Amino acid sequence: MPRIRCLGKAVVLALLSLASLPTALAGTDIVVGVYDFPPVARITEGPKVEGFLGDLFKELESVNPDVTFRVFHTSPKRRYLDFDAHLYDVIFFESPAWEWQDKQALISPPVLMDEDLYVALNKPGRDRTFFDNLSQRNIVALSGYHYGFAGMETNPLELEKRFNIEFSDSVSRNLKLIKADRPSVAEVAIVNDSYLQMHLAQHPEDRDRFLISEQPDQTYQLSIITHPEGPVTAGDMMDLLEPLLERGRYQSLVKKWGLELPPTLVSNSGED
Repeated sequence: MPRIRCLGKAVVLALLSLASLPTALAGTDIVVGVYDFPPVARITEGPKVEGFLGDLFKELESVNPDVTFRVFHTSPKRRYLDFDAHLYDVIFFESPAWEWQDKQALISPPVLMDEDLYVALNKPGRDRTFFDNLSQRNIVALSGYHYGFAGMETNPLELEKRFNIEFSDSVSRNLKLIKADRPSVAEVAIVNDSYLQMHLAQHPEDRDRFLISEQPDQTYQLSIITHPEGPVTAGDMMDLLEPLLERGRYQSLVKKWGLELPPTLVSNSGED
């Protein structure tokens, strides 16, 4: 009898899980635009995604078994053109201030936070006033990213007129340039805090080698963006996320990857 009761409980839980899925989304295939933005996302062969977003996909599919997520590999510079061409339906963790307010995009409430910091080599006699006037520094930044010091401008030609700036596609490479002590190439890198903390945890010897700004270049609250002609709305995506929020699974993933919850998102530390 106890075994029968356990089986009956499992069936009820399974039915409740299915019942929680919005009926209109059953069997939905969602194409997600993804670009490298560690530790939020890292593209691998397939294409597949690792990092926070990879873990989140697994959790979302576990509580929404009739919904599948397919990865479309885009880039920071190409993501808007690909969105306009409707090559993907959804893109996770974008700030509305990053040009999305100019489109017919559907935008969720904020679901994640991070910030960008300035990083330089820690040298004798150098302090954080080194970051006061970036127009006097040689900067390394990520191509296609928005930065507060540049007024959110992403056009490389315009930025090169205003700053001594070099672009790359790798935050890891930018930190290596700082460590190489080549001031004619790179004096300041702009690095998202979650990546920087991950790097320092893996390379504790760099804690004393880096000079890190106290004031961020920008702090951003990130939303889920959906295409107006896609199979899901921003509201639908929040509905899919809700079971993970209620059980505290989403909050646990945010903490695992060194990210933050926005103040408007109610925190729940409970687990299944």
